[in-house]
Amino acid sequence: MPQHIKNATIIEAAGNKPKLIEEFIGHVNSQTGQVSIARMESPAGWVEPAQIPDFDEYTIVLEGTLHIKCAGREYVVHKDEAFIANKGESVQYFTPDGAKYIAVCLPAFSPDTVHRVEE
Repeated sequence: MPQHIKNATIIEAAGNKPKLIEEFIGHVNSQTGQVSIARMESPAGWVEPAQIPDFDEYTIVLEGTLHIKCAGREYVVHKDEAFIANKGESVQYFTPDGAKYIAVCLPAFSPDTVHRVEE
């Protein structure tokens, strides 16, 4: 059945500073488990705990720079670039200077499947 989604739902973010997550498609906003699509806005200095998710995450940076520690390396993803983090690999996102980006998770993001790594 077609579904017109007129608004996003704000999802609580993990990390050391407030981060805006607007879920358009996913478990909360559209009751979709196959995929989640969210717009993110992270402030300068934001860092989230590492995770070992049960989903692949596809990220496109719209503004700023997103830093990612993944599979033992650090990546710097600039505006108009993308990154793929594979399920089962340790990944940590942070934005020293702030960033806006789109995240797509397959299957959909869930707090039960993100598996945050506490340090």
